[in-house]
Amino acid sequence: MKKMALKMLTLILVGFLVYQVAPGNAGEKPKKFRLKMSSVWSSGIQLIEVDRHFVKLVNNMGGDNFKIKFFDGGTMVPAFELFDTVANGTLDMGGDWGGYWPGKDEVFNIIGSHPLGLSIHDYMLWIYQGGGFDLIQEAYGKYGLIALPFGGHGSESGIRGNKPINSIEDIKGMKIRMGGKLQGKVLKDLGGVQVNLAGSEVYQALEKGVIDASEYNIPSVDLMMGLQEITKYWASPAWHAPCAIFSVLINKKVWEKFAPEQKEMLKTAAMANFLWSYTFFEYNNIAATKAFLDKGIQMTKLSDADLATIQESVNKHTLDVCKTNPLFAKIAYSQYKFLQDFKQWRSIADPFSHGRTIANPPDLEAIKQSIK
Repeated sequence: MKKMALKMLTLILVGFLVYQVAPGNAGEKPKKFRLKMSSVWSSGIQLIEVDRHFVKLVNNMGGDNFKIKFFDGGTMVPAFELFDTVANGTLDMGGDWGGYWPGKDEVFNIIGSHPLGLSIHDYMLWIYQGGGFDLIQEAYGKYGLIALPFGGHGSESGIRGNKPINSIEDIKGMKIRMGGKLQGKVLKDLGGVQVNLAGSEVYQALEKGVIDASEYNIPSVDLMMGLQEITKYWASPAWHAPCAIFSVLINKKVWEKFAPEQKEMLKTAAMANFLWSYTFFEYNNIAATKAFLDKGIQMTKLSDADLATIQESVNKHTLDVCKTNPLFAKIAYSQYKFLQDFKQWRSIADPFSHGRTIANPPDLEAIKQSIK
C-alpha cells in the first residue's frame, strides 16, 4: 500500500512538472547530476524518514538525469558539522533542523521551532503564503545555502522523567535535557538547569540519573528511543517546541547549476514531502501514545496560568534577541504579525481548525523597532 501511494504521488508530481515547467527548448540536452546528501539524523532516529522519503521522491521524479545518493546522519560527518559541510561544498545537500544552528545565528532557532510559537499549521501557512519562504532564504543565503522546507511534525511530547511535574514550581532544581538556546533561557527562568545532550546520550543519562528529565521529540520518536522503559512521568504540553520544521539545505553554487525545471522539481518534491512527513508522524503518534500509556506512564499537564508565566519569559527573551539581531527581529515580526492577522478567522473557526491563539504575544511594535 505504501509503495502504491508513493508511485501515485510520484506520477502526480511528474505530471505537474511536465505540464508546468517543461523546458523551453525541446532539443536541449538535459543536464545530469549525481548528488550526495546526508542528514543531522542517524539511522536509529525516526526523523531520518523525512530525508529518506524526499530522496525517493526526487530520484523517482528525476529519472536518469537527476539522482541523489543518501548517507545516514553521522556516516559522513557529525550532525553538528552538517551545516558547514554543505556550505563549503563537501556535501551537495543535507537535511537539517534549524534548532541545531543558533550558535551560528539565533535566527535559525525561530525558523526551526520557537517556544509557545507557531504550530505546524501556522508554519505551513507562513512559509507558503505569508512570506516565510523568502525570509528563510535570506537567513540561510548568508551562508551560501538554499533551504527548502521539506518536513515537519506537530507538537513534541513534552518532558519525560522520573519526577512528576505538576506545575512549573516542580521544575526548580531539575536537570533537564533540552535543546534550543532560547528554550534554555526560559528553563533557567523557571529554576531548571539545561543540559545539552545528543539524542544518542539521552537514554543512558536518564537511566543513570545524570539528568532528572528530558524533552526529545514526538511520541513515536521517543518510543523508538526506548524512553518508556526508563521514565515514569510525562509532563505536557510541549511549551518548548509546539512543532519542528526541517529543511533540505543545498549548496548555492550547486543550486545555480540546476536547470529551471530541476529547481522546480526540488521545490515541488520538498513541498509534497512536507505534507507526507506531517501525516506520517502524526499517524504514528497514535500507536506510540497508546504504548506509553499502556506501560503505565503517568501524565501531568501544566495549567493555563503556568503557560501564561512561561509566555512572559518567552516574550522577554524574544525581545532581547530582537534588539541585537535585526534578521531575527524581521522574522519574529513576520511570524507574530501573521498570528495577529490570523487571529480573527482562527477564533471564528475554533474549535474545528487551526490550533491556538496566543493570548499575550510579544509586543509587535517593540519587535518592529529592532528591524533595520
